[in-house]
Amino acid sequence: MSPRLFALLLMVVAVLSSAVAVVYSRHLHRQAYIALSTLEHERDELNIEFGRLQLEQATWSEANRIEQVAGTRIGMKYPTEADIVVLQP
Repeated sequence: MSPRLFALLLMVVAVLSSAVAVVYSRHLHRQAYIALSTLEHERDELNIEFGRLQLEQATWSEANRIEQVAGTRIGMKYPTEADIVVLQP
């Protein structure tokens, strides 16, 4: 085999292996981009749910809501003046 033919064959193998490496690299890039897009979508959904939960927490912790629940569920009420006892030291 002549040196020119060997060099040509070596270059063809190098070009083919380079092409395969580029295709494989693009494939990995596409897979990583798909995973990134999925995670970004999941992050956005979690942020929306977190906002809803913060709004719900603010609603449930309002003073009038707590007062209403204490009166209806537990039967609590404000003490009358007759129920208040002041102790002197």
